Amino acid sequence: MADIEQILGDLNKDSFVSLLKNIIGESKYVQNNPPELIPEEDRVVTHVLNSLLPYSTTTRGGPLIVNHVSYFPKRGNLIVEYPGTEPGKILSFVGMHMDVVTANPNDWDFDPFSLSIDGEKLRGRGTTDCLGHVALVTELMKKLGETKLKLKSTVVAVFIANEENSSITGVGVDALVKDGLLNKLKGGPLFWIDTADKQPCIGTGGMIPWKLHFTGKLFHSGLPHKAINPLELGMEALKEIQSRFYKDFPPHKEEQVYGFATPSTMKPTQWSYPGGGINQIPSECTISGDVRLTPFYSVNDVINKLQEYVDEINENIEKLDTRGPVSKYVLPEENLRGSLTVTFNEASSGVACDLKSRGFEVLCKATEKVVGHVKPYSITGTLPLIRDLKDEGFDVQTAGYGLMATYHAKNEYCLLSDMCQGYRIFSSIISQLEA
Repeated sequence: MADIEQILGDLNKDSFVSLLKNIIGESKYVQNNPPELIPEEDRVVTHVLNSLLPYSTTTRGGPLIVNHVSYFPKRGNLIVEYPGTEPGKILSFVGMHMDVVTANPNDWDFDPFSLSIDGEKLRGRGTTDCLGHVALVTELMKKLGETKLKLKSTVVAVFIANEENSSITGVGVDALVKDGLLNKLKGGPLFWIDTADKQPCIGTGGMIPWKLHFTGKLFHSGLPHKAINPLELGMEALKEIQSRFYKDFPPHKEEQVYGFATPSTMKPTQWSYPGGGINQIPSECTISGDVRLTPFYSVNDVINKLQEYVDEINENIEKLDTRGPVSKYVLPEENLRGSLTVTFNEASSGVACDLKSRGFEVLCKATEKVVGHVKPYSITGTLPLIRDLKDEGFDVQTAGYGLMATYHAKNEYCLLSDMCQGYRIFSSIISQLEA
């Protein structure tokens, strides 16, 4: 086991930083926020290929098998395979996505679209999520190609497109799965490299985006008894809905096992109304928000419950708490009742990784060996693609070597020392799975 780790050695810092500099230089063109910003992941693919093709069967320079798979122009995925000697024995590194969230240069203290270095800090959009991981796994595959190390396991790296916008399908890993191009990866652990802080991330949340629309009656604010105030209706109805949600979906006992930072939550994040004077009670308003759901509850159950809450409030709206002596949601003399409706955007389920799998075991041992301790964690952030992979039968484990504190944030950066430890963890995983 030690021989494999010695041969793979440490991360080549100069090579890694040089590659990352080229990749971050493309970050402006791989921002994912359609329709305005549609990423061109092939810009990143070009730099990865420049590093790996000299060690590939394409150029006859080495053993790497490289497959550039595109479903849309300029939006490719890249599958790189280092063949092992035992058929069916495999491990894979997946999830290193080549798109990024947007960045406004006016908000940053440095240029987000070029790599800058401040001591250990490697700064720029994508250094933590996830172009840093693209460069890191490229360096691992390059080292395998250079050394031509004899392994029983086939090692596969899958660099993907379109992770930052799962509402658009048929571009990235979902298309690869649908086409059967990842089926062979079911033969061993699949490590999804797209989280942070060097520890195994063993659970993620589901997300249910919701929108509550409230209808009242517009009137002059000096005569509130002649109005149905949709803002007050919204505040009281949402309070009732939240109270019922937390009663029906309380903290689950498995959340402590998985180390979730929070239980399931339902909360508003946006409020809108058509506009008008400050002396007008409006006729309608909309409150939007999300449910973040730990993977021990069903997304469909929550959606059905939220609809049930809304239906029951509508049926008994005169029983809902009001605000002051003339606040009301029913005007019998006008045969008017306030009302609310709920709609949902596309929902996704969370995932709880298998804590008894071989993949989890080797990831934990490698992390403890390299970092000095292992403390798996879970968050109610979403990674919908890994739930899909687990449902397809993959042994999915997740990790990452950027910084959660700068994830999707302005002034994003990662630490070179963390990336070096990530490389050694990968080497340890390969070594353990050869035993």
